[in-house]
Amino acid sequence: MDTSSISFTAHYTGQVWAKNGLSNPQWQTPTGRLSYHALSPFEWVGKRIVGGNIRTFLLQRHLIIDHLLHQALERHPELQVVEIACGLSPRGTRFCQQYPQLRYLEADLPAMAKRKNKLLKKVGAYSQRHFALPLDFFRQDELGLRALFAQHLDHEAPVLVITEGLINYFELATLAPIWQELAQLLQQFPQGYYLTDNYPLLDNDPNKALMETLSGLLGWVSRSNVNFHFNSLDAIAPHYQELGFSQVRVHNPEDYYARLSLPENRGNPLVHVLEMQV
Repeated sequence: MDTSSISFTAHYTGQVWAKNGLSNPQWQTPTGRLSYHALSPFEWVGKRIVGGNIRTFLLQRHLIIDHLLHQALERHPELQVVEIACGLSPRGTRFCQQYPQLRYLEADLPAMAKRKNKLLKKVGAYSQRHFALPLDFFRQDELGLRALFAQHLDHEAPVLVITEGLINYFELATLAPIWQELAQLLQQFPQGYYLTDNYPLLDNDPNKALMETLSGLLGWVSRSNVNFHFNSLDAIAPHYQELGFSQVRVHNPEDYYARLSLPENRGNPLVHVLEMQV
């Protein structure tokens, strides 16, 4: 399966991080600046008219994942992290600065991984404990997930995997074997955790039209299909438990508005963050 077109959206999200003080300004790209300005009118309409836009849920999911990662590191100072489809995410540099002992591996398609390593070196953040690796999780060879886990992780220490802004590009049936393999790999460690984002399209949700509009816009930008996986929050945990995750928690941004100073949207949040454990 060709996933290369999705990397285009990494430039847009990278620009959103930079504009909100989460990323190094040197990581802005011409593509990111262009797409940020091109989508600004649509983002303005979404925020003013219907109370939410792409930038809102990008920041909501990013900051909640950060919060949950901080909590995991408090429980397990020896934790090692793998961020799949890292793109231009600044999370690795921020967390490695705050946690000097942290081993943080980033992974993406070969071209993006190469670019990420250049950026890490540019800002002096590249090291033996923080670098990017080529990965295509649909493959079973040396670029696959199993090879990364076998060659680059300490199986005596806990591990936490992050995928942010990735899974909504694929159907549930396509992702099921990937999640099942991930759960099996995580079981090889003392503790195994998985953080990801999800966009449930709930029945009778007043934001349904907004979700469909945003998905169409995102699909056009990324030249791919955008999928909504669940029409009920109650359906999420059983799905992942069948694939091998014993504990599944669904985090609603509304519960974090006061604690994390998240950008808010009217009505139900468009994104939820999933926290899983094997």
